[in-house]
Amino acid sequence: MRPSFFHHLHPPTIPAPQARWRYTLGAGGLSVYFTLVLLVTGALEMFFYIPTPEQAAPSIQTITYLVPYGWLIRNLHYWAAQGLTVAAVVHLLRVVLTGAYVPPRRFNYWLGLALLVLTLMLSFSGYVLRWDEGIRWALVAGTNLLKTIPILGDGLYGIVVGGSEPGPATLIRFYAWHIFGLTLLLVVVGVWHLFRVRRDGGIAAPPPAHRTDPSRITRAQLVRREVLAALLASIALLALAILFPAPIAPPISPDSALTADARAPWFFLWVQRLLRWGDPFWMGIFIPLIILIVLTFLPYLFANIPPIELGRWLPPRGRRAQLVTAAIFLGLVVLTMLEWFKL
Repeated sequence: MRPSFFHHLHPPTIPAPQARWRYTLGAGGLSVYFTLVLLVTGALEMFFYIPTPEQAAPSIQTITYLVPYGWLIRNLHYWAAQGLTVAAVVHLLRVVLTGAYVPPRRFNYWLGLALLVLTLMLSFSGYVLRWDEGIRWALVAGTNLLKTIPILGDGLYGIVVGGSEPGPATLIRFYAWHIFGLTLLLVVVGVWHLFRVRRDGGIAAPPPAHRTDPSRITRAQLVRREVLAALLASIALLALAILFPAPIAPPISPDSALTADARAPWFFLWVQRLLRWGDPFWMGIFIPLIILIVLTFLPYLFANIPPIELGRWLPPRGRRAQLVTAAIFLGLVVLTMLEWFKL
């Protein structure tokens, strides 16, 4: 059978040990799959969503309760977004904990980190588009953080919000960034990221002379594994979409007050916890920025992993990078749990 276009997107063969799910965790392929689901379901939602403060929340209720299978499309979109966030984080952890960020893959590591940031920004902007009482705290607190940035704060706030407080201009700007700016950037950087995987020699593996298992699998076998992973992910998405509907709340009312249980989306709960402990700039801007800078410069700070140690979990010469990344990840998880359970 002649290879299809989809087959040609993959290398002819790859090392079998590095193709196993227990090594890759399937996170990269699942990220691509969830992105495709988001593009399709998001395009369908655009036919009914109205980006105005008066109609945004009611149009989501229309999608959920009146449009045939609208509830299913919206729930699939919601859970695919959650899946993409989790898969992107797991993929980044896998890359660091296997040492796959050293040259020649350093630039592609940066592209992957950029994709994670874009994913979080897309998730937050999509969260805001609900424009209901459930997102009001996150919208107000998130945009007000921009004001705390020295010198540039007020200007950035005006650019994002479009006025002195969130209103019609805010929603239309979030909508434009979500649909056009961030989505286009995600697609472009994502394609670039996939191209660099091929350009950099495929998945990280030790030199052929140092491989204990020299076997390889063909791209047809790899595609079959990816199709199986997509099928399992589809079953999981459908189950979640049917059993656990996406959040929905009444439209934002200017007369209502924020309740004590108002919270950020789960992927930013750690920031909400930090904001309880100190100055908004240092806790909400400076610390997240430091974390991003540390992750960005990992390939420079801890690049002394010899090729012979690649292609396996926790290479010995990558201990410092592993400890730094694990400390950041565990710290964010603990902060998230503290805020989730209001401890």
